[in-house]
Amino acid sequence: MSEVLGIGVSHKTAPVAVRERLALTPGKVEAFLRDTLGVADVQEAVAISTCNRTEVYVVASDPVEAETRVLGMLARKAGIRPTELAGSIYALRNCDAARHLYRVTSGLESMIVGEAEVQGQVKRAYDDALAAQSTGPLTNHLFRAALATGKRVRSETRLGERRLSVSSIAAALAAEQLSGLERREVLLVGAGETSELAARALADHGVEAIFVANRRRDRAISLAQRFGGQATSFDALPQELERADAVICTTSSPHPILEAEEVAAVMDARDGRALLIIDLAVPRDVASDVRHVPGVALYNVDDLQSVVRRNRSVRQVEAQHAEGIVEEEIQRFAEWLGSLEVLPTVGALRAQGQAIAEQIVRENAGRWESASEKDLERIEALAQAVVNRILHEPTLRMKGMSDDRVHLRMQVVRDLFGLEDVPEGIEAEQPLAEVRQLRRRDAPPA
Repeated sequence: MSEVLGIGVSHKTAPVAVRERLALTPGKVEAFLRDTLGVADVQEAVAISTCNRTEVYVVASDPVEAETRVLGMLARKAGIRPTELAGSIYALRNCDAARHLYRVTSGLESMIVGEAEVQGQVKRAYDDALAAQSTGPLTNHLFRAALATGKRVRSETRLGERRLSVSSIAAALAAEQLSGLERREVLLVGAGETSELAARALADHGVEAIFVANRRRDRAISLAQRFGGQATSFDALPQELERADAVICTTSSPHPILEAEEVAAVMDARDGRALLIIDLAVPRDVASDVRHVPGVALYNVDDLQSVVRRNRSVRQVEAQHAEGIVEEEIQRFAEWLGSLEVLPTVGALRAQGQAIAEQIVRENAGRWESASEKDLERIEALAQAVVNRILHEPTLRMKGMSDDRVHLRMQVVRDLFGLEDVPEGIEAEQPLAEVRQLRRRDAPPA
């Protein structure tokens, strides 16, 4: 039977230095999914990559082999040995994998509990997988149910009421470090969704001027116009850095945009004015050694934790309500997942019993020399009827299961009876055979 497997790292298990090496930039997701489908009988795959996590959800008939191979792919991408990732990687199966994805989509696994962006990020990951044609029945159901769970959490709780996000926390940090943002100039490097959220948060803090730098100038102009700012080019970054009070970086560049040498040159031209740089990108936009340049205060996404902790207590009650919703939805997923396995398991068990009965009849064929063809038919019918009578009650009980432990119970049945290769889609709807009284050869028809 195929199983759902979730493999990944997050801000809870790995620092940004590890996460950025595993990050899947938009242009590389499709190729990664295509490569994943080619290993260890992986039939379906979806990958999520954000500043806080990289996770791969696959469907495979051999989850142990799939886990090993996918871990190897991630390790090769990061350029490190799989054993070095062992302490950072988590691998979850079936309902545990689904529960984790539901929690991610609901914002319960985010650095900022209830953050605004994560549901959109999960939807884009699913859309990318649909475009790459790497989804299937299990992942389609899983991700649609996860997105529906996220919507329930947002509509039935106040978890996302304040619309906190990494970007809004970055703006709050900038306001804290600069003693307010009024009369301050902030440079945004990047013009995507994270930059838009940052611009909105900066405007709410009363920032005096926002400058937007992006490789695509049209996007920079569009974002700047919405918030009364100005667009600039990447070529003008040194001049903009000289005048800015703070810089927030959010691009999806695979390589650093700001290196220590050029930032040092900028600081020489600032006449001793300090510069605050907040790097929200993963992979990071700012080289780590920039923090050693005199006058620079550099923060990355992991450094926002102290600000986050001050907001966490406000959301604890709503988070508990959200977790209850997640568990309700997981119950439904578990029942659905278990229902996929009941009929194939019942069918495989009946097929095994019938095969054993036929084998025993064949092995003893020589013992009934005087039996007629009709007698042999009765013997075969009797053997099959015994099998069906024995399996009658277990079949009814298995087909009547509907709780969240169906998957585990079916696994126990398969283990007990050695049903290692259960074909998917086996039907077990034919009526159970009945034991009928055998007629003597000379008895009149009933």
